[in-house]
Amino acid sequence: MSEQQAVNTENAKPYLQIDRLTKKFGDFIALDQVSLDVFEGEFIFFLGPSGCGKTTFLRALAGLDIQTSGTVRQAGIDISALPPSERDFGIVFQSYALFPNLTSERNIAFGLENQKFSKADVAKRVSELLELVGLPEQGKKYPAQLSGGQQQRIALARALATSPGLLLLDEPLSALDAKVRTHLRHEMKALQRRLGVTTVMVTHDQEEALAMADRIVVMNQGVIEQIGTPTEIYRDPSTLFVADFIGEMNQFKGKAGSKNTVTIGDVTFASQEHDMQQHTPVIVAIRPEDIVPHGEGASSQRATESGSTTENIFDATVENMEFLGSFWRVSLNTTFIGDSQMVVDMSINAVRHMDVAIGHSITVEFQSDRLRVFPADTHTV
Repeated sequence: MSEQQAVNTENAKPYLQIDRLTKKFGDFIALDQVSLDVFEGEFIFFLGPSGCGKTTFLRALAGLDIQTSGTVRQAGIDISALPPSERDFGIVFQSYALFPNLTSERNIAFGLENQKFSKADVAKRVSELLELVGLPEQGKKYPAQLSGGQQQRIALARALATSPGLLLLDEPLSALDAKVRTHLRHEMKALQRRLGVTTVMVTHDQEEALAMADRIVVMNQGVIEQIGTPTEIYRDPSTLFVADFIGEMNQFKGKAGSKNTVTIGDVTFASQEHDMQQHTPVIVAIRPEDIVPHGEGASSQRATESGSTTENIFDATVENMEFLGSFWRVSLNTTFIGDSQMVVDMSINAVRHMDVAIGHSITVEFQSDRLRVFPADTHTV
């Protein structure tokens, strides 16, 4: 169980049970037999490129687009055919969808008033929610008088007003600028933890999903590619699509060797264990931070010390350097593995200590336990 996962799924009960959910628009299959369990109190993200089916999935959960086939059970009850008004959820859209002619208070109170709560109970609940989202002084303002971040919080408060069992979030942070988005993602995660409400959020922002989720469901072309914690998805992608979509990834054409080796060009490297048949075409992948720089000449020095060459260590030439604030992304070129190009992420201190500069040569190492092997015919983004 990952340290990032707050909900212990071994003991938690499935709150949502989705079984072979399929949605077709004419001949186009937007969802293709999607099945999974979402656990009580879990914050689960659906992540993928535009058109992968994640928003269609959310709308099917809400009853806004009834599925073509398959079932959805919420707290043990089959809700597959229920209209939205009879489902127990709150929803926040990308555009917030606040009523422009109503104050913040009235926006939050809207669902409560429809459920015939007394005026005193409505006022108390609205006050509690404004306090909960950190906007106790903004109740009398209209949406146009609020910032984007404040509107997002009011929309969230409105979704939580009726204490729903399920919270659905459709890219609620995507319209905000980067600094506000980063701040609010921490607030939303803390709020979800405090309330313990089961939450499904869709996003195309991988950083957002990695930072906030208990589990991530990576989707592509209407199917689930992988389900796992943020750490599992990033460190152990099960397909080349996931490896390529989440974060940066160097990719090289190669051929499978024994179960712990792979060949790129004419060079055999130690790799993660794989089950590919020898000599079959493969894609070899490694993240920029998993390529270890050793400084110029380290490969010959290591060979002299050990009495034999270590083929995961080789020399490369610096072609370009991109400063990204907390680290440098260094583009390298090497003829050692067939004139291949790659990027390696280096700390500012490492770049200074090793005097890394464009045109200089450095020695790098592929960490064998991070060198992954995928079938060559798999799809990427």
